[in-house]
This record gives sequence, structure tokens and C-alpha cells, in this order.
Amino acid sequence: MAAPRTTATRTFLGRLSLPERNYVADALRTETVGGVLLLLAATAALIWANVPALHDSYESVAHHHIGPEALGLNLSVAHWAADGLLAIFFFVAGIELKRELVAGDLRDPRAAVLPVVAALCGMAVPALVYVLTNTVGGGSLDGWAVPTATDIAFALAVLAVIGTSLPSALRAFLLTLAVVDDLFAILIIAVFFTEQIDFLALGGAFVGLAVFWLLLRAGVHGWYVYVPLALVIWGLMYNSGVHATIAGVAMGLMLRCSTREGEEHSPGERIEHLVRPLSAGLAVPMFALFSAGVPVSAEALADVFTTPEPLGVVLGLVVGKTLGIFGGTWLTARFTRATLSEELQWADVFAVASLAGIGFTVSLLIGELAFEEDPALMSEIKAAVLLGSLIAATLATILLKIRNTKYRRLWEAEERDEDQDGIPDIYEQDEPDYHLRMAEIHERKAAEHRRLAEEKAAARLAEVAGGAGEENPRPA
Repeated sequence: MAAPRTTATRTFLGRLSLPERNYVADALRTETVGGVLLLLAATAALIWANVPALHDSYESVAHHHIGPEALGLNLSVAHWAADGLLAIFFFVAGIELKRELVAGDLRDPRAAVLPVVAALCGMAVPALVYVLTNTVGGGSLDGWAVPTATDIAFALAVLAVIGTSLPSALRAFLLTLAVVDDLFAILIIAVFFTEQIDFLALGGAFVGLAVFWLLLRAGVHGWYVYVPLALVIWGLMYNSGVHATIAGVAMGLMLRCSTREGEEHSPGERIEHLVRPLSAGLAVPMFALFSAGVPVSAEALADVFTTPEPLGVVLGLVVGKTLGIFGGTWLTARFTRATLSEELQWADVFAVASLAGIGFTVSLLIGELAFEEDPALMSEIKAAVLLGSLIAATLATILLKIRNTKYRRLWEAEERDEDQDGIPDIYEQDEPDYHLRMAEIHERKAAEHRRLAEEKAAARLAEVAGGAGEENPRPA
């Protein structure tokens, strides 16, 4: 008689492997610093654009044109920030995606199903919310993609500001969501926001990408080879009519992100480590500086809630993102028999889903592309992105603060390193050497306590002996 079939269950949001934990910690550390710079840049943009004495200078700088006209690159400063500097951001996104596919959580199809479905639902539901809002309100459907993106840097900056010790598994889940989110945002930009194509320039860009790939395969080294080639590819991609940031993600995907014998880190990881600070510390904040400068007034804020297009963006970010990610995660876990980690609750997943409603960088970029022909509506859409992200951040802060005591205990357990070997103790519980080291540490502490106890006892005896020989003046 055949044995009954059993379906294995997997743990969702369980402890990360040590290499994955170290990678996530390093990546999120840089993104957190970049996120704080992003917040400062957005605040500076709002002040610069809304103080009457400074407004004209903001517009003058943002629309000042520089670059070679002969190459079709005489662009405004704001345009350079959106198409040029953001290519660096998407280059890093391409490397992150490649690494996730070959060495990270997306490598295993069974493990990848849950974050991928969650990310897709977290894009589809906000788009649906936007479409429904504008269908009922008679607005334009052109901005359906605006509320679909998550800004990982902004989200991490919020975590840094509110001081939440979010466990590494939840942070990794948020990072994976953002990586998948970025991939589909790139596809949306490439497919839906390309109107006219110059096939000659596009062909030149593909030739450049082929040369880039061949040089990588041949093992050619040197930034002086790749940086000029990358600039040529970017320029050709821009002139082709396809959004120039696509060149960045294409080159990022070409880098090798798997290690070979004798390598501690892959070329992709090394380059990402070098370029990520440039992306998080310069490219994204500069884009925010020249994109977030929108009029802020009581009338402008009222328009956000009375005009269907910006209202759809706010509802998409706050309601659509949260319900989409949480619902997609719960349904996928339900049908794949994945069990949530015993240390966490579904309320934690809901809080992270609400945090993913912070859509800043890519949402602003898509808003500019969607309403390029209507500057007034574009400003309202940008205001909606800022307001929706602020509401999502506030909601997430409240939800995360409720559970912060639990998070802090989990975080402290993850970080505890009593044997001081640089590896958290939680990863060494099954190693005999760890317990031997801890035994030596406790033996040294016990010996020290015995020595102190003997000294204290001897001192007390000396006091008693000394007091016995003294004359007591008091009557018996």
C-alpha cells in the first residue's frame, strides 16, 4: 500500500542565511543614509519652490539648458536629473535584480513565488484603484502607473527617523518587493511611455550593449573602458526615444553576480558596492531636488482631494499598495502552504505593506512622463505623490510603533554576539566550537567572580577582627 503523500510546508519571513543577512544589512545601510538625504532634498525643493523670494531662482535653475545640441543632448537641469542621474539608480537596480535571481531569494522558484506575487499585486491593485477612481470621477487614465512604485530609500529613511528596529527578515522582504517593483516599473516605462522610436539610434545602443557584454565576458577591466562606453550607450538610448534609464538597468543585468573559485565577492557585488553610494547619495537626491518642487498651499492640497487624477494617486498609494501587497502575500502563503514565522504576526506584514505605499522617486518619474503635456496636472500629480507617501509613512509609523517592543527584542537577539567573533550567536547555536568558546568565557567570568567574592569576604573578616579589639564606650 502506497504511503500517503505529504506536502512540505515552508516558513515565510524566517531567519535569513548569514551571507544574505550581511548583504541585506550592507545594502540597507547605504539606502538608509541615501533615504535621509532624499528627505532633505525633497524638503529643500519644497522650500525653494514655495518661498516667493526663491521661487523664480528654482524655476530658472531647473529649466536651465546645458549639453551639446549637436548630439541631441541640450537638456534642462531637471531633465538631466531625471534621464541622466536616474540611469545610475536603475543601473544599481539592475544589479540588485540580477543578484536576487542568481544568488538571492528569487533564485529558488518556490521561495520567489511569494515576494513576486506580492509585488505584482502591490502594483496591480493601486493601478486598479486609480482606474476606478478616475472612471467614476471622469478623469484621465494616463496616470494609472504612478501609484505602482515603492521607494525603498524613502521607506528606510522613515524607519531610521522613527527608530524602529525592524527584524532583518521584514527588511529583506521589503527590499525584495522593491527590487521586483523596480523591474516592472522599468518595463512599464519602456512599454507604455515610448511614443516614437529612432531605430538607427536604438540599433546603435544595442550594438553598444553587445560590446559591453563582450568586454565583460572577455574579462576586460578598467573604469576608463566601461564609463565612456556606458555614456555612449546612454546617449544613443536617449536619442532613440526609449527612456534613457533603460540603458542603466540593461548594463546592470549584464554584470556577473555569481562568485567563482577564489572570489569572495562577484564583480556585480563589488561594482554595486562602489556605485550604490553614488546612486543613493547623489543621483536620487538630485532628482528629488528638481522634481519635488511643487506648489504647496491650502488650495493645492484641496485640489488633490477634489481632482480625480491626484486623488487616484493618493488612494492607490495608501489603500491600493497596502491591500495589494498584504492580500497577495496572504493568498500566496495560503495556497502554497507557507507558514509565517512563529516570531511574527500577519499584522507585521500589513505594517510593511503600508510602508511600501511610500512611492517617491519612480512615481514622480512616471508622473512626469504621463502628464508631460499638461504641466498644471503634472504638478498636482507630484503633490499627490508627496501627500500619499506622507500619509502612508504616517500610517506605517503608527502600526510599526505598536509592535516596536517586540521588534527590538528580535533585533537584539539577531545582533547578540557574546563570543565577539563577528558572527551573531543565533547563527552558531549548532556549532560545538561556539559552545566551547562560551564555556571558556563563562569560566573566566566565574573565576573573576570567585576572586572578587574571596576579596570581599577577606575584607569583611578584617573589619570584624579589627572591631573586636576596640573598647565599646556604650553601657551594656
